Formats: sequence, structure tokens, C-alpha cells
Amino acid sequence: MKSRKAAVIFIFVTVVLDMLALGLVAPVLPKLMLGFLNNDMKRAADWNGIFLTVFAAMQFFFSPIIGVLSDRIGRRPVLLLSSLGLGLDYIVMALAPTIGWLFLGRIISGITASSVPTAMAYIADVTPREKRAGAFGLIGAAFGIGFTLGPAIGGLIGNTNPRLAFWAASGFSLLNWLYGFLMVPESLAVGQRKRFTWTRANPVGSLVLLRSHPDLWKLATIQFLAYVSHEIFAIWSLYAIYRFAWGPRSIGNSLFFVGVCTALISAGLTARIVAWLGERRTLYIGQFFGAVGMVIAGLASNGAIYMASIPVISMWNISFPAAQGIMTHHVSEREQGELQGAISSLRSIAFVIGPFLFSWTFAWFIDPRHSFHVPAAGYYLAAALLFTAMLMATGIKQPDFSAAKAPVTDRIPDVVPPEGVTSGNVAPLSDGLSRENIGS
Repeated sequence: MKSRKAAVIFIFVTVVLDMLALGLVAPVLPKLMLGFLNNDMKRAADWNGIFLTVFAAMQFFFSPIIGVLSDRIGRRPVLLLSSLGLGLDYIVMALAPTIGWLFLGRIISGITASSVPTAMAYIADVTPREKRAGAFGLIGAAFGIGFTLGPAIGGLIGNTNPRLAFWAASGFSLLNWLYGFLMVPESLAVGQRKRFTWTRANPVGSLVLLRSHPDLWKLATIQFLAYVSHEIFAIWSLYAIYRFAWGPRSIGNSLFFVGVCTALISAGLTARIVAWLGERRTLYIGQFFGAVGMVIAGLASNGAIYMASIPVISMWNISFPAAQGIMTHHVSEREQGELQGAISSLRSIAFVIGPFLFSWTFAWFIDPRHSFHVPAAGYYLAAALLFTAMLMATGIKQPDFSAAKAPVTDRIPDVVPPEGVTSGNVAPLSDGLSRENIGS
């Protein structure tokens, strides 16, 4: 029977499998490119940069379109189309005879992977306003799980033949599509849908929504600074090699540790901290931890201290769902998809800017031609951006969720049943998705 349990699990599984598929491909894509380019590392590096930029550009242009489309036709068909498209795209990449075909596959994956805003909108549809931050934290855990397991599995199965990882990624995406097709109901009622317009779907026009309320625009600026800061991980491995002479195993272990910390904090702590402190304080406290962690990483004199910075930086993850929870409070239910599309556009812009910014900073400050030798300059820059975001966040107002709550005599469900699902056929959440996990 279709239920809210199936709906929430599907969104969690969708994000896990999408991130797992992306993670599967990450360690083998360079090897596949080298095979096409006669092992020319310089050309492979150039192509890798192009791939990253194009992927981010596709996310920037198509995230708002997909978000607005989900406001018009519903979340379910958009999510299903994305899973199906990703599955078929990975088959194209697995069979790619030239780097041109691989490049085409990367363009398509950038488009079809733009469904994360729709997944966030689905969560907003089925979760009361005052509990959305905890639910978004659950999605953060899904990101952590996917990025933790993906590279490990991809590196293992793609060690002898990199194309096997693409086949595995395709299988995960297609299984997710089948599960969603059979089990998942629509979350957006017909009466809540909004007409599709290109003005709203325009990647620049979609950002106009973020200026509809002073706090919303301030939050968008705060999030943009945070998204740019997050791209410091573009130099995580290079910095570890340069400073501590780490090899692939040490780097892989550190990234695995990042994923574990992200998953544990997002799933286990976010909802509880939000319930204790509220969204506003959770937002700036999380950014404070992130900034302090960046400073620790920059000051680290050995690999052990560098690793010790990871749990501190990971506490930063509590701020992202808190910010999104506040932002959903400032738009109508009919605009949740558009909002998530606009947020994703911000993230995509940061994804284009951040890697270049931190790579250039790292390169400039280790260049022997310059008098300043500060390899950790990128970490200090990220810390400065996060401290700025933290100070701005202290001026944000804590949302008043009382208007969204039912009378005292009525119990508020942890998740609002999706369209077509009545309270009589709503199954209780399993232990793996307890109420504590999603925001009570």
C-alpha cells in the first residue's frame, strides 16, 4: 500500500543512489579518459576541468527548469524521469567509443542529476514546516552515505575495467526508477500546482524568488558563501600530498571518514540540535564549527591533526538543513520546487567558482616565484568566508511556526501524507527512519 513511509524512503534512497552512482564514476572517470587520450596526463587534466565545468553548467541551467516543472506536473514524474535518464545515460557512458561520447554522457548526467531540488521539494511537501530542517538533515545523511560508499565501490569494481563502474551506476539508477514507479505516490496536490513559465524557469530569473523577502535574500547570500567554501575540498587531496606526502590509500581513508562523519551528524544530530536550539542558532553555530575546522586543517602540522579537523568541519553540516528549513518558510507551498531550483542554481554557480578559486589560491601561494609561501591560504580563505556567513546569520530571524501548527488538541503528524494517502493507510515509520531522524 502506498504510504508516507514509502515516500520518505524513496526520497532517501533516490539521493543515496544518485550520489552513489556519481561516486562510483568518480574514481574511474580519469582512468577512462586517459585510455582515450593515450595516457597523456596534461590533456586528461584539461578534459577533467572541462567535464567539471560542463557538469556544473548543466546543473545551473536545468535545476530551476526541473524545479519549476515539478511545481507544474508534480514531483513524482520528474523524479522518475531523472532516475530513468541517469540509468540510460550511464549505459551510454559505459559504451562510449570516444571521449566525445563520454563528454556527451557527462552533459546528460548533469541535466538528469538536477533532480535533487525536486527531492527537496518533495520533502517540503510531506513534512510540516517546523520539522523540515530535521528532514533535510536526513537528506544530508543520504549524501554522506552515497559519497562514502560510491568511490570505495567504484574503485574496487573498476580497478581492472573502468567501464564496469558505469554499468553498476546504471543498475542502481534503474532499480531506483523501478522502485519509485511501483511504490511512490505523488506529493503535490493538484490544487497546489503552479503554471510553468520560462521567467520562473530561467536560471537567472529563478533567483528573483530569492529577493522576494529580505531574510530570504540574506539566507541565499549566506548559503552562497557556504557553497563556495565547501569547494575547498577540490584541493583536499592535493594539499595532503603536498604537505604530508599522503598516498592514494591515506586520501581514500580520509574521504571515507568525511563521508561517515557527514552521515552520522546529518542523520543523528541535526534534528535534535534544531529541536534544542532552533533553526537560526543551528545555522550560525554550524558555520562557526566549519570555520574553526578550516583553521585547524590549515594549521595542521601533520596528517593526524589534518584528519582531526574532519569531525569539526563535518559539524558544519547541521547548518545547511537549518538554512533550507528557514527558507521554505518564506515561500508558498506552490513555490517549493522553484525555491529548491533557485538554491541549486546558487550551488551550481559556487561549483563553477569554488574549485577554480581554491586551486588558484593554492597554486599561487606555493609558487616559489612569490615571496609568500602559505600552502594553507585556501583553508584560511574558506574560514574567512564562513565567519562572514556566520556573522550575517546572527541577523536572521527565527521563523514562527505556530501558524503552521494544528490546534493543541490535534497531534501533528511527523510527515503529512502525500496526495491520495489518508491517515487510515499511513504506516508507521521503521526504526531506520525513526521520528527522531526526521525532525521530531
